Amino acid sequence: MARQVAPAELRAMIGDGGEVAILDLREELAFSESHLLHARALPLSRLELRLAALVPRRTTRVVLCDDDDGLAARGAEKLAAFGYGDVAVLAGGIAAWTAAGFELFSGVNVPSKAFGEYVEHRCGTPHIAAEALHRLIEEHGDVVVLDSRPYDEYQRVSIPTGVDVPGAELVLRVRDLAPDPNTLIVVNCAGRTRSIIGAQSLINAGVPNRVVALKNGTMGWSLAGFTPDHGQDRRAPLPSAPALAWARAAAVKVAERFGATRIDAATLARFQDDAARTTYLFDVRDPGEYAAGHLPGAVSAPGGQLVQATDHYVGTLGARLVLVDPLEVRAFMTASWLKQMGWKDVYVLAAEGRETGWPKPVVLGAPARPELAVDPAQLADLLARDAATVIDLASSRSFREGHIEGAWFAIRARLARALERVKPHGTLVLTSEDGVIAALAAPEAAALVRVPVRFLAGGTAAWTASGRTLARGEANMADEPIDLWLKPYERARGVKAAMEEYLNWEVDLLPRIDRDGTCRFLAPA
Repeated sequence: MARQVAPAELRAMIGDGGEVAILDLREELAFSESHLLHARALPLSRLELRLAALVPRRTTRVVLCDDDDGLAARGAEKLAAFGYGDVAVLAGGIAAWTAAGFELFSGVNVPSKAFGEYVEHRCGTPHIAAEALHRLIEEHGDVVVLDSRPYDEYQRVSIPTGVDVPGAELVLRVRDLAPDPNTLIVVNCAGRTRSIIGAQSLINAGVPNRVVALKNGTMGWSLAGFTPDHGQDRRAPLPSAPALAWARAAAVKVAERFGATRIDAATLARFQDDAARTTYLFDVRDPGEYAAGHLPGAVSAPGGQLVQATDHYVGTLGARLVLVDPLEVRAFMTASWLKQMGWKDVYVLAAEGRETGWPKPVVLGAPARPELAVDPAQLADLLARDAATVIDLASSRSFREGHIEGAWFAIRARLARALERVKPHGTLVLTSEDGVIAALAAPEAAALVRVPVRFLAGGTAAWTASGRTLARGEANMADEPIDLWLKPYERARGVKAAMEEYLNWEVDLLPRIDRDGTCRFLAPA
């Protein structure tokens, strides 16, 4: 049985300077409603898929959180089996944390979101309201709109005339996009954080133009009654030689200002050989550049997203962060922000890599048992004879977008309660997006039912690859879709109210961070 730690002991661990990973094993929606500031959302349902990347060093201190409902104890057993040797459980769950007088937070990516508000407050980052920008665009004013989000988010919704330039790319590409210093540069995102960080990045780099953040981003644009664009493909070009030279010089000055440090390959090797410290290796370039060639072991973490959602990439507080970028510009700009967020050991490595494509994620746990697998043809035969019940353990979003006709949606960590509703007949066949979660869950399901249990090899992707169709919608939901926190614009109803609530939540984070007292944001130099 895992050791239990009291809230006061965990709080002391957060501030003692050593490495610690705080993992919240509840589903994402429950996490978003209330969690510890430094906890990372890692649902027990998908533990095996993300743990190795989030907490790569097996001797790291790990504390697991739940609602005092047994999830953490179940997770502790798994971590012990995976070789993690210093695992504890928060005694009494998150309710005990607040009962001890400590702060709980709603939302996701809270440290990064709060940092954005901190930057705006400390730096006085200027902004422009949607109404003023709309007038400039309508009047063909001398303005360029730079969208600091990844391309997929930009394509979904954007500001008219906006060009996609993900956050860490702004300094690298801005001089070609706004060569005239009289041009107003407006940086936007969906809400606030990436607009603020992006605009302040350009200001810190010394862009001669006037630079402002679009207040409240595309949400603010929509709330003002303006129609956004959809499906646009305007992307920043590769930097010209003069733009690259300017960006490099600007980034070096920023690095000197904020203490970002270069290392070489030998130093990286020494870091990685250090068994007493965790070293994360992040490639902060555009994902396309990463796929074309990266260092072995490097994780794709585009710089703007790494700052925006640091908790998604870095599970261990106090770890070393090494940022890779052959041009250095994106790494220096990203490092400058991580240093200000309170990450002490952040380094920049200018290196080329020859490993191409996307590495397969490390999946912990026992390998799939081949004797439990069925292929799409076998499952189709079982269904045709009404001899199978299918349970889909994919995310609720994936289930809505497409699932095998008649399949039930369920959440893996709550499978026992879903089975009470499903009452399977014939062979119980589990599936998931690619079959990995289904294969891991098959032995667990077998302990809960008296019917044979199998998993669909390759999951629902294999079903469609075999030429078979999928159903859409929310029929056969055997559990509530608490596995996902939906962004305001993803809601089926009440979108405007959700946007307003979200934007107010962001603004209100700073006083709560102050009350918590465990963040170490640094005042800009």
